[in-house]
Amino acid sequence: MSSSGVSAVARWEVALLGNAVATLGSVGERLVSWRGRMEGVGRTLETTECWQGPAGAAAAGSLRRVSTVVTETTAALVRSLEDADRMVAAARTATELAGEALAAAAAIPVALDEAGRPGALPPVPLDPALDPAQALERQYAEIAEQAAAAQWAGELAGEALLSADRAALAAADAVAVLAGVGFDGRTAAADFPELVARVGLSGVAPPARPPLAPAEVAAWWSAMSEEQRLGWIEGSPGLIGLLDGVPAWARDRANRLLLADVVPGDPGFAVATATANEIRAREEAGEVVQLYQFDPGYELVALAIGNLDTADAVALVVPGVGNDPIQELDDVADDAAAVADAAVAAAPGLAVATVAWFGYRPPVNLAQGWRDDQARIGGAALDRTLDGVAATRAHDPARVTVVAHSYGTVVSDRAADAAGHLAADALVLAGSPGIDNDADGIEVDDVYEASAPFDPVTWLEIHGEQPADPDSPLDARTLPTEATMGHGDYFAADRPTLAAIGVVVAGPHEG
Repeated sequence: MSSSGVSAVARWEVALLGNAVATLGSVGERLVSWRGRMEGVGRTLETTECWQGPAGAAAAGSLRRVSTVVTETTAALVRSLEDADRMVAAARTATELAGEALAAAAAIPVALDEAGRPGALPPVPLDPALDPAQALERQYAEIAEQAAAAQWAGELAGEALLSADRAALAAADAVAVLAGVGFDGRTAAADFPELVARVGLSGVAPPARPPLAPAEVAAWWSAMSEEQRLGWIEGSPGLIGLLDGVPAWARDRANRLLLADVVPGDPGFAVATATANEIRAREEAGEVVQLYQFDPGYELVALAIGNLDTADAVALVVPGVGNDPIQELDDVADDAAAVADAAVAAAPGLAVATVAWFGYRPPVNLAQGWRDDQARIGGAALDRTLDGVAATRAHDPARVTVVAHSYGTVVSDRAADAAGHLAADALVLAGSPGIDNDADGIEVDDVYEASAPFDPVTWLEIHGEQPADPDSPLDARTLPTEATMGHGDYFAADRPTLAAIGVVVAGPHEG
């Protein structure tokens, strides 16, 4: 691309330039997804089940180096593309203005030099049909029109050349940004070792502390190399383990570091013991387990069964009154596992991850369950958890379902009251003591309810209208129950409700 003259600018192939920049942008997008897959391979190599010994450690370390180089290259490419977009916009303006200037000059006609200066105006003869005074007046008027048109053509040409200069400056900026990753405007690194040497593995410096909003946390995390992420996990496990917007694998690694540090006498030791026992039992049984949340001092635990980062369908099981992670983590995890099995039965081959979500402290008894204090606290936490899952899966969304039981349905109701949209595709309300939101307020398109005939909790309407009421503004679809079911039977394998919940969690699917 050259700005040597108006005619050259008018011939610029801006469409081809735009296509090239768009192609470069798509390469950057593919680099991000490729890097994510490569980093996943690196983390797998670090596990003893995959490859033990120095060779495995060296392979994992090499992939971390690749991650660092790709991180820097991608960040530079993103910044360069911003300048390239400015270049394309300026070049398009320059070409359009140059074409208009040449057309305006040709209409006179008058020549424009490459600097956009009009040449001599064509002679205007006197009209012999008019008397001399009128002929002279007409001649002067036509000359004035020609001069004005020539001036306009020159101004257009001048603006075209200014836009061409802006395009050239943006192009220089785009190239300069890439200098940090080994491109000097003429040549790029020939191979990976040369690229490593040019980049220097300096790393993209992240903010000193992460942001707070889950979407911003996800962007902060994505901008870092694998080495930097591991540094945050090892250096600040308490922070990374609770940050919504950080992927599950990283939170699991951070929270396991915290779990390993809990000793007898520490606050939350009983919670840590129950958590460690549950993880050990399930992993010994061959299950994939992720410790998504772990704050034993506040009795907050979220245990995922399956891989939250890759699952096609995700379900959060929210328990109700009388549950705590010391005594009931195994029971709620069993419920979560049963939901996962039911979803796979509904859609064989579907990758499912379910979460036993003690992200709030359920009321310890019915008297406390009559109030909504814990529901308001838990609702805000559930809303944020869902936002975090959505943020980490933004490029590969999963179907997300909240499966709430008893007082957990009130928590889900309060989560819908939080600012922003509830990041769930479906909501199951089982054994609910009442909901006060209508269909619009609950913010979820697919809402289902299950109310067993002999479940007294569903008769009381403590916290709002009963979802099973045909006149309820919630307009929930009813899942099947049996006449002999009680309040604790919704996740029972021999009852029809569980299979129906599995269908909801699986959602529409091929097969």
